[in-house]
Amino acid sequence: MAIVGGYLVLSLPLSIVTIIRPHAVGPRLALLILDTLTLTLTASSAAAATSIVYLAHNGNSSANWMAVCQQFTGFCQGTSGAVVSAFVAVVLLVLLVVLSACALRRT
Repeated sequence: MAIVGGYLVLSLPLSIVTIIRPHAVGPRLALLILDTLTLTLTASSAAAATSIVYLAHNGNSSANWMAVCQQFTGFCQGTSGAVVSAFVAVVLLVLLVVLSACALRRT
């Protein structure tokens, strides 16, 4: 998620270029492709975090991993909140990709 946040900050100059020059198709297409890759990275990291939180809540008896949420309730609340915010980020990035595709098609 840190890579995604870094990309979003670094893509701001390219976004400003597409605002100043609305008929430039190249930067818009580059943003659409990079936003799609960012969406993929965000969805995969959210899914990986979900599996870890599930393991923290339930454990795995066949691997001798105990559930840690009975001992560390604050940890589990924090990680559950992080997973929810990761999926909110996925939804927002889906909207961003759709809006970018609509803007590219319009020009």
